[in-house]
Amino acid sequence: MSEPAAAKVKSVFIYPIKSCRGISLSEAPLSSTGFRWDRQWVVVNSKGRACTQRVDPKLALVEVELPQDAFAVGWKPNKGSYLVIRAPGMDELKVSLCRPSQICEGVSVWEWSGSALDEGDEASKWFTNYLGKPSRLVRFNEESETRRVDPNYTSGFRVMFSDGYPFLVVSQESLDSLNERLQEPVPINRFRPNILVDGCEPFSEDLWKEIKIENLTFHGVKLCSRCKIPTINQENAVAASEPTETLVKFRSGKVLRPGQKGQGMVFFGHNMVCHDLHGKMIKVGDPVFVIKNFSSYDETSI
Repeated sequence: MSEPAAAKVKSVFIYPIKSCRGISLSEAPLSSTGFRWDRQWVVVNSKGRACTQRVDPKLALVEVELPQDAFAVGWKPNKGSYLVIRAPGMDELKVSLCRPSQICEGVSVWEWSGSALDEGDEASKWFTNYLGKPSRLVRFNEESETRRVDPNYTSGFRVMFSDGYPFLVVSQESLDSLNERLQEPVPINRFRPNILVDGCEPFSEDLWKEIKIENLTFHGVKLCSRCKIPTINQENAVAASEPTETLVKFRSGKVLRPGQKGQGMVFFGHNMVCHDLHGKMIKVGDPVFVIKNFSSYDETSI
């Protein structure tokens, strides 16, 4: 390409269990729903609703580990392959990566509901003890279920248990810009991106309409409006007012898109989609090329 790279990939993150700790990878394989293993599992309550840090901040302290081989293209689990789960004060939990036989009906994440694969009583007991309420660990069932990205924003894409989109892209410069305004800097884990880039201007990712990474074309479909999770310290699960209090001052709809909807929302990061993912990898150091920009925030979706 004649145009120089606008940025490069600094970090790649996946979050195998929704709302639990992420894993930082030097390279990650892609699947039809985003990065392989991303939000493939979710903890649900007695009504089948997804448990997240919004209600259960202790999930921030749940660490997950996958076999190193699990990040090779085309890898398939065997009987000795496990998702290993750890949390303070708890014994290690090992969940087989082989497909479970039990089905859990009535699982719901936001507007979506369907069935999921139930990881069994041992996992249920572990999360019930840890969260202090009846809980089950379930896995997305790709054979029977499809969770589509909101058709109001784009069509032809799907996810597992992500909030809504396959990829969240954030730049290091945006984080640095925020941290310059904070008394106590926050790390990137407050924002749970999949792809952290660096080398660009702060918040330039907001206006990326189309970018290329490793010959894969990503489309920016929706600025990421933030809930309370960025206010939860991921090292101790304690919530505070920052960084949202500061973000309101310069990253609200009122500031970025005056007179349009979403005045009270705050934005950090850009939700993206990508075609032709299967069998491809994205790795740290990959250049990011901007093909098209939105002309202004008024053109972006929220």
